[in-house]
Amino acid sequence: MTLRMLRPTGTAAAVTAGALLGLLAAAPSATASAPAGEASFYTGAQQTGDETAVDLDAAGVCQSLTRSALSAVNLSDRNIEVFFRPDCETGTPAAAGDIYYVLGSLHTGSFPFPALSYRVRPAV
Repeated sequence: MTLRMLRPTGTAAAVTAGALLGLLAAAPSATASAPAGEASFYTGAQQTGDETAVDLDAAGVCQSLTRSALSAVNLSDRNIEVFFRPDCETGTPAAAGDIYYVLGSLHTGSFPFPALSYRVRPAV
């Protein structure tokens, strides 16, 4: 068995390299004002029911949900802390404590209790 490899001539290699560099220069930068993405809460389990959009621009600020949520989707580069008590207080609906849910970046989640408030964590 004979294996032959073709080597482009110097001119062909230069033209190919020049074309690739031109394409890279024309492509927009991924870091230039890239959007954070999107995230939503849902009144039903497994992303069903009425949808409430997450304000991803309000990083670090506690937000109250107008309707309790049983699930969410996070298609952003941020993590979202989900609380089962008002005003981002940790605990279960029945008692204060240290329980809350972190919905990671690029994840979906169904909650053990209805979510009442949330906080978007700043991008790292």
